[in-house]
Formats: sequence, C-alpha cells, structure tokens
Amino acid sequence: MKRIAYILFFLLLCFSAKAQKQGVMVNPYYDDKLLHFGFSLGVNFMDFSTPEATDTVGIRQSSLLPGFSVGFLTDLRLTRHLSLRLHPALHFSERILSYKAKDGYTLPKGSGKYGDKLTITSIPITIPLYLKWSAEREVNYRPFVMGGGGVSFDVMPVSAQQSPVVPKMFNYFVEVGFGCDLYFSWFKLCPQLSYSIGFNNQLLDPDSNNRSLSGLSVLDKFYSQMLGGLYTHQITLTFNFE
Repeated sequence: MKRIAYILFFLLLCFSAKAQKQGVMVNPYYDDKLLHFGFSLGVNFMDFSTPEATDTVGIRQSSLLPGFSVGFLTDLRLTRHLSLRLHPALHFSERILSYKAKDGYTLPKGSGKYGDKLTITSIPITIPLYLKWSAEREVNYRPFVMGGGGVSFDVMPVSAQQSPVVPKMFNYFVEVGFGCDLYFSWFKLCPQLSYSIGFNNQLLDPDSNNRSLSGLSVLDKFYSQMLGGLYTHQITLTFNFE
C-alpha cells in the first residue's frame, strides 16, 4: 500500500507538471495574499510500531488499511517562500495486529474470543502546525516541502472498541512532507504526501481504572501484556483546495 501511494503521487506530479507548464500563468497574484483558507480531502495509511514485551509471541501489523481524512487549513504568508500553516483534520482508520507464537511456544488455549488477530479502530483529530517552504513558481506549478508537529486526540470511545488492545486518547507527533501547488483560475490545488511519527506510547493498560476495560478476562489481557507499547506512524496523501 505504501508503494502504491508513492507511485500514484509521483504520476500525479509528473502529469500535473506537464499540463501546467503548457499553459499561461493564471491567478498570478494568489501568493501575495497575507492569509488564505481552504479544506482538504485525503487517504491515510496508519501503522503501529509494536515493541514485544516477551520472547514467546511475535506481533506485527498484518496489513495497511486505507482510511479517509478530511480537514481545513489556514495559511499565513511570512516571506516570499515561507508560510505558516494550521491544518486540523479528522482521520478514520483501522489497523490489524497479528499474533504468532515463536518456535517452541503456543498461544494460550482459547486466547479469549479474539483469535490471533485484532482490529483496532481509531478516529483521531490532529492539530498540527507546519512551516511550508515553496520554490519559485514556474508558470502554474510550484513545488514545496513542509515540516512541523502537533497533537492528536482520538475521539473513538474506549467503550466502543471491540478489542482488548485500546489506544490512548492523547498523542503528539512530528510530520514532514512534500508536494506541489497547482494554480487554477478560482483556486489552488495542492497535492501533498506526508509522513508522521507519534512519540507517546498509545497502549492503554488493561489493569487501569478505566471502567470499559475492567471486565476483561485474564485471556483477554494477554493481548496487551504481549505488547511493549504502541507507537503510531502515518502516511497521508492529501489534496488541499485553497
């Protein structure tokens, strides 16, 4: 899935650049505005880094499932090439963790009611602040790179999780990305590919005082006890309309 996202984005850049260079400059004074707004639609691929707490069971994310992202943005012009961007967004995603016993070991009989795979649903709201550096505009095409960080809040209720492994609500992250601005008569389209890394351990302790986890059986808690933590990674292909 990651490779497919990169290929699609690269082809989009090549096609857009060729098409834009063949035309005349439109909306030439767009970037002279001090402040402008927009919205975004995108596809995300969320991943977990899962350190293992024991040598008996291996855990990995078995597949990358595409999710949907939507947000709005505010862009503040700082210099000719630099701008400050606030880009809150809502992401819908699912991740699947696979458990496999290592040589000489077996999974606990029954392993609760979940088997050897868990589906973890997340609906985080991210609130990042970026610096965006843009190259010189060439006709109606202007490449850029961006970087920054922010916080996220998972609005998926713990009580709604159908899994004994539950992510915490709060996280903070850094993010980098690149893309291009494509200028049209009434708006600017900005395809962007970004990658973010979360730093907060997202694994909620099943022995905590959280009421939603208080009814887990010993076998159910096995799934969390085999994990040394959950750390988020995310690739997002975004189309910003400004």
